[in-house]
Amino acid sequence: MDYRLDEIDRRIIYELMCDARTTSAPTIADQVNVSPGTIRNRIDQLEDHGIIRGYTAGIDFERADGHLTNLYVCNAPVSERKALAREASAIPGVINVRELMTGRRNLHVMAVGEDTEALRRVSRALSKLGLEIEDETLVEAETDSPYGSFGPDDEVPSGEATDFISLTGDANVVDVTVQRDAPIVDRTLEDAVRDGVLDDDSLVIAIERDDRVLTPHGTTEIRSDDIVTVLSRSGDTDRVIAAFAGDEAVETAD
Repeated sequence: MDYRLDEIDRRIIYELMCDARTTSAPTIADQVNVSPGTIRNRIDQLEDHGIIRGYTAGIDFERADGHLTNLYVCNAPVSERKALAREASAIPGVINVRELMTGRRNLHVMAVGEDTEALRRVSRALSKLGLEIEDETLVEAETDSPYGSFGPDDEVPSGEATDFISLTGDANVVDVTVQRDAPIVDRTLEDAVRDGVLDDDSLVIAIERDDRVLTPHGTTEIRSDDIVTVLSRSGDTDRVIAAFAGDEAVETAD
């Protein structure tokens, strides 16, 4: 996987799972202390990397038009499971196909039909593909819930690191949201090192600002609400957090 989730990404996913239709970038931004542009940029990245695969409406077909929803539990040869899943999804009436990592009962197919005869047609089409239908049942209701581990209990506290990776030796990489009262705000990286705000062994390797990801240079000025990725060769995370988020954030983290 070439995209690493941090706490901001996880909170975005949680909020969109709760209600993708009405949840806005500014709403999420207020909760995680970053700009709406940053949230929109993150959503674009999550979509580009296939982590957010789409936005769908949950439909009660019985209420919508008196239709029936049926679940077919099928057996597919493991080597053919993916190809058969694609073919099953193309059958008229099929609305969902789920592949399971098991030897049997490894393909679940959800279909909607106006009556039992329509569902029998789906059943015959599945059998023609070579799928063995082991069980089938009418679905009465379906409830979706967001993934709790990505939710408010893991909300990004103001000023703390949003992600942290330990490297070999003492080095580590940390992502920090820059706070308005941080000592590095409105300073260039060169000035921050010269004035002792930032250690010589701390290297800013990326800056996320609204909907852009910047490649930092010595003359780059740090602004509040930037999300900075910092390589600390000494592993002194407290110094990094103090520079970009303030001493109070360090005390909170401790």
